[in-house]
Amino acid sequence: MKCRYFGPSLDLKLMNRLIRKIHLLYFLGAAVLTMGQSPAEKVSGSWMGKLEVSGTQLRIVFHLKVEDQDQLSATLDSPDQGASGIGMGEVTLQGDSLTIEAPVIRGSYSGVVATDTSIVGSWQQAGRSFPLDLIKQEEELVLIRPQEPHPPYPYEEEEVSFLNDPGKFSLGGTITRPFGEGPFPAVVLVSGSGSQNRDEEIFGHKPFKVIADFMTRRGIMVLRYDDRGIGSSGGSPVGATSADNAADARAAFEYLLERADADSQRVGVMGHSEGGMIAMMMASEYEDVDFIISLAGPGVDGKTLLLDQSEYISRLSGAPDSVVKDNKVVMERVYDLMISNESREGWAREVLEFTSEYYRNRVSAEFSEEDIEQSRENLLGSVPESAYPWMRYFIRFDPSDLWGRIHCPVLAMNGEKDCQVLAEKNIEAIREGLISAGNREVTTRIVPGVNHLFQPCYTGLPAEYGTIEITFDPESLEFIAGWILAL
Repeated sequence: MKCRYFGPSLDLKLMNRLIRKIHLLYFLGAAVLTMGQSPAEKVSGSWMGKLEVSGTQLRIVFHLKVEDQDQLSATLDSPDQGASGIGMGEVTLQGDSLTIEAPVIRGSYSGVVATDTSIVGSWQQAGRSFPLDLIKQEEELVLIRPQEPHPPYPYEEEEVSFLNDPGKFSLGGTITRPFGEGPFPAVVLVSGSGSQNRDEEIFGHKPFKVIADFMTRRGIMVLRYDDRGIGSSGGSPVGATSADNAADARAAFEYLLERADADSQRVGVMGHSEGGMIAMMMASEYEDVDFIISLAGPGVDGKTLLLDQSEYISRLSGAPDSVVKDNKVVMERVYDLMISNESREGWAREVLEFTSEYYRNRVSAEFSEEDIEQSRENLLGSVPESAYPWMRYFIRFDPSDLWGRIHCPVLAMNGEKDCQVLAEKNIEAIREGLISAGNREVTTRIVPGVNHLFQPCYTGLPAEYGTIEITFDPESLEFIAGWILAL
């Protein structure tokens, strides 16, 4: 399943806690199920479990249905990622053993029907195996998202498309426009890493829809769009880098700038996470960008950001110092090898050589050769060929190269409990970098108690994202809208 992180990790102890976990079946015999039903009918229905990956819990729901000749079919929902109705492949039930193939996402599920309401099993994907026990659901899971807007809206909503001329494909999006003639201050929303739809939908939340609704109610026109290859947008994300994503954002900006209902003196870019980085890239290259807003955007180079992220999440998750230190040494070398290798093939070869040497003398009762080999496979699997160009571009990118060319007003906000882009270090780098380069219109803010998605939270760990009902901190929304309207 897709997890929204910036990079891979080789945290052996945490990873192998998942891989090596043993399920002890303590049932003395098979439970007595409802009489008069076929085996397929007994397991039909909705089954939910929690998939734990690197400290993040994702709820997974399988919907099993009996078809002709007592055959089972299945669909999958990942409510915390906003995905539903994903078609599964072959479903096999032999005795109490259940297997569900998932060719669309290159995964599979296998389990044992322990009782009429529980299945003990595991999820396999990308060469990795994760425990996934399922409980039968009596009612459909409903996510509570009180901020998500629903029609009728007190503004106009328009479906639009525009051309990315360099790529020769169209991008589709939505404009929300206040009632009245305008012109209105306007802003383009740019999503974070990974392929996102126009709402930046993730973990059952739609932050861009919430932001657009809030801003438009206060008199600001907003354009949000599907990333390339997603929704109604053409193109393909395969092999695309942040520079390619910036070209898409530029196409969106130019479309908005050309509209008569947009105030040509107040058209800007608001980006989240990698989108904040793209906003800075655009402001450094084009003088017609009137303002930019970075939400949880990086202020340090990509390699430093990823190393900080991995260490912070590991420590917050309770990893021992020895594991944290090992992980940092390994990942720093892995990133350096990526910087020096244009091809993934060369990088993978050198990573295998390095990790083999590094762990040669570390085989012990705690880490077997099988553990180490599995972790190496996980590491390489986390950066497939299609994502290698993006990853290599990101770790080499240093925003400090842009500071001297950004002259427009800048608002940079990061969450105090952000585990993915550490607030103090990145905000300080943005503020000092821009001011030292001569920009006097810089506003920065560390928002107390919120995470990478600007949700009020407890720890800030990604495991909380889907369990929090609030999509975006209301006070931060007020601050952003006020800052734009004051320009």
